Amino acid sequence: MISVFRRIRQSLLGQNRFQRYFIYGFGEILLVVIGILIALQIDNWNELRKEREIEQEVLLQLQEDFRSNLEQLNQKIQMRNEIIGSSLYILKATDYPETANRDSLIARFSILLVDPTFDPIEFDLSSTGNLRLLSYNKLKRLLSNWTSDIVAVQEIEQNWSDIVNEQLQPELNELGVARDLANFFANDLQADWQLEEASQRKRIPIGAARDPVSATQIAESKVLESLVSMAITYNNAANIQAETVRKRIEEILALIEAEIH
Repeated sequence: MISVFRRIRQSLLGQNRFQRYFIYGFGEILLVVIGILIALQIDNWNELRKEREIEQEVLLQLQEDFRSNLEQLNQKIQMRNEIIGSSLYILKATDYPETANRDSLIARFSILLVDPTFDPIEFDLSSTGNLRLLSYNKLKRLLSNWTSDIVAVQEIEQNWSDIVNEQLQPELNELGVARDLANFFANDLQADWQLEEASQRKRIPIGAARDPVSATQIAESKVLESLVSMAITYNNAANIQAETVRKRIEEILALIEAEIH
């Protein structure tokens, strides 16, 4: 097409028809400009298509990660509920120490030593540049705030973990029930969040304490009573925050699923 305009311009130039020469010259320039614009638009379309493909890949990975996070969070909530239930049982035993059962107390204290720390899959879409590829602004905002959403839960969890390691475990050791706890934890502890049944695990012959303290001595410990009360407070607070995080995860998953084609 441009060569046709060029031949026409040369013919007009030979005929001294300058007005039409300039018109056809302008037409030739216009065609070049249009061709460039079309090429740029095609490049833009291709780039946009590639970005949408990457966006879908990112969304699918986010969907998998947040489903895993939700499963783990539900497991940690359940673990903390078991800690709270065991703590209530122990407190009841402290109210009536003469009726306390030693084996039951050991079993309940074993539950308190479990660490229900939420450790979600983390990602940084900002550093990779993939966050900008997400077309839904609300989803981008929720993902940007994800780290701050889980901080509140993890801070409470860390506080309780410190209490277990620095106060509860040493107090139980001092009382002389560490061997009993280790034996129960390794061989008899059974909870819904465990991967295998207690009966399927290979037993470890740890045995019981050589000079065991009585159930009454355990139940009458004022220090343990205080620490068990703190177990309820911290784990209940962590679960309250965890419920907020669970709703946030469910909201993020709903937005992701709506964007997946």
